[in-house]
Amino acid sequence: MTAETLAGRIDAHYNRLHSLEVHFVQTYEGMGMNRKEEGALLLKKPGRMRWTYSQPDGKLFVLDGKDGYFYSPGQNEAQKVPAKELDDMRSPLSLLLGHTQLMKQLNGIALRTNDDGTWTLTGVPKGLEKRVASFAVTAAADGTIHALRVEETDGIVNGFRFSGEAANVPVKDSDFVFVPPQGVHIVTGLPPA
Repeated sequence: MTAETLAGRIDAHYNRLHSLEVHFVQTYEGMGMNRKEEGALLLKKPGRMRWTYSQPDGKLFVLDGKDGYFYSPGQNEAQKVPAKELDDMRSPLSLLLGHTQLMKQLNGIALRTNDDGTWTLTGVPKGLEKRVASFAVTAAADGTIHALRVEETDGIVNGFRFSGEAANVPVKDSDFVFVPPQGVHIVTGLPPA
């Protein structure tokens, strides 16, 4: 397996999908925090995502193709951020939406074989060199992504593990509409860490 072959298989797998549902476990380390969260991720082309968290229950991130909405349980505000301004580490996940050409989007590409039969492709996303020290995608031979890891230049590490991928699941546009809980108002602001 070469880096180019694996990158091509990842591109081909996700670029042909119309929708995707997968379980995720997200870890975040840095700035004095160390947390683990999980839930279900629903994706639909073009540019729609819904992160429904089961831990912590009630946390939600919705990207409707135009704006992103962040809500944490117990808050009386939900944050709205225009999609083009989203600069958090969900952006590398755009490759799951099938907008990727990994060989063209990463600098310093390297490939390693893992003990479980997967491969990890690493590099630095072009245009994010000042922010991202390393981006790694771990995938099976067929191009199915098992994990993503983003290490920022300030030492923050954001990791995602994926399981139970279901391709081209039936989804509705209404699945990607953010409806704030009663008493919660929407404010325009920056995404939370």
